[in-house]
Amino acid sequence: MRFAVYNRQVEQKYAEENQVPKQLRLRTLVMRAFDADAMMVGWQLGDGRELESAIGGLLADPRAAYLHIHYAAPDCYAARTIRAGT
Repeated sequence: MRFAVYNRQVEQKYAEENQVPKQLRLRTLVMRAFDADAMMVGWQLGDGRELESAIGGLLADPRAAYLHIHYAAPDCYAARTIRAGT
C-alpha cells in the first residue's frame, strides 16, 4: 500500500508481546489480514477496546500471515501484528 507516513522523533517501537498499546484502544480501527504474498485475505472494522478478539478472528484464517492496523477515520497506519514466534 502507498500512503503518507508521519514519524515523530520521540516515538519508540512498542516491543511488548501479547499487549495492546493504549493508543490503539482509544479509536475505531480497520484491521487488514495479508497472506505471505502480501495479498489481502480479510478485514475487519472494530473498536480498539475489542482489538484482541478481532486479531484472533483474523489470524484464525490459516492464510493470514500478518495484519496491518489503521486508524479508521483518517486511515493512517498504526501498527503491524504478527503471530507469536514468527
